[in-house]
Amino acid sequence: MLTNRPRGVNDILPGDVEKWQFIERTARDVCRRFNVSEIRTPIFEHTELFQRGVGETTDIVEKEMYTFQDRGDRSLTLRPEGTASAVRSFVENKLYAQPQPTKLFYIGPMFRYERPQSGRYRQFHQFGAEVLGVNEPSVDAEVLALVMTFFNELGLKNITLEINSVGSPASREAYRGALREHLAPVKDQLCKDCQSRFDRNPMRILDCKIDASNETVSSSPFMLDYLTDEDKTHFEQVKSYLDSFGINYVVNPRMVRGLDYYTQTAFEFIESGSTISGGGRYNGMVEQFGGPDMPGFGFGVGIERVLIALQNQEVELPIEKGIDVFLVALGEEAQKRTVTLLQELRTAGLVADKDYLGKSMKAQMKAADRLKAKQVVILGDDELAQGVANVKDMESGEQVSVPLSELVEKIQQKL
Repeated sequence: MLTNRPRGVNDILPGDVEKWQFIERTARDVCRRFNVSEIRTPIFEHTELFQRGVGETTDIVEKEMYTFQDRGDRSLTLRPEGTASAVRSFVENKLYAQPQPTKLFYIGPMFRYERPQSGRYRQFHQFGAEVLGVNEPSVDAEVLALVMTFFNELGLKNITLEINSVGSPASREAYRGALREHLAPVKDQLCKDCQSRFDRNPMRILDCKIDASNETVSSSPFMLDYLTDEDKTHFEQVKSYLDSFGINYVVNPRMVRGLDYYTQTAFEFIESGSTISGGGRYNGMVEQFGGPDMPGFGFGVGIERVLIALQNQEVELPIEKGIDVFLVALGEEAQKRTVTLLQELRTAGLVADKDYLGKSMKAQMKAADRLKAKQVVILGDDELAQGVANVKDMESGEQVSVPLSELVEKIQQKL
């Protein structure tokens, strides 16, 4: 039915959306502490941005992008990831002319046409950050520390950090030659996608789920053995900084990540066998997008996958539930007075609500209990005539009479 949501997307309903809000608040707070500023980019860009930035040999560009022609016959694509858009904005708005580094973070929806499964959706959400303008290895470690701090603040444990170096262009050129030589005897046994990648970008073969079980593919040489001296030094310094930060990590020499723009450091955070965050350095993208030769380093965290990790580890987020005040009205005049009283309470900064259906007092008290109200104001026509209201503390059960002129102040004191 057209009235059902499309496959691969989700409604986030009250009761769950509070968890999302807590995660987003935590992300913003951690970024504030690391002096990272928020950026908000469009959810669609010119298709060429992702073709050039993400890489034409990636699964994202070849198979997963939501691309359409607009009425001006321009090819546009819903963003499949956040880095390309952030770097495009960095270049277009000439942020590179400011003192560096530039630290940016974003939270929002991304779109990929994939087979929906647990933690993988066609509209998914990412928290990500990019640090542009410096090639210092300590920045790599600092960004990894930011991600780990985010997980720690949420109460997640047993998160494994896997790192590798995918080298600079000079390192990768030597590695690609060795990789082609190693894979040449089984080229015809590879899937059609990997056969086409053999000449264009053989490193993508290592990331193929279909050919992962091929013995020759799984025994391919390691990128780490083909690093230039400069790339080796950078990687060793990153590891040294992580050691000094007390961040545990595992070197995974098979990791290449699924995007073509990575250079040098690449990483993934793993929970229960699933990747919940990944990223790395991308030193050529700013120049590729028309800016100066400036380096970059960033990450993306899948919010849906974080929620699954929290569920796996049975972490209860400290989400405050309930409202401050519920108004119970008895009588026509009292009903009218609660309308203005409700506004007075809300203007004072209190979370307040009331019955709108003229229910009995018993039903209204049940509603207050269901909403987990801390205080209940009971106002009848008799109390209204006397200029007072009864205020009940729902935890202690204590009930007192309060002048209406002092009601807001007294409730604020109780809370």
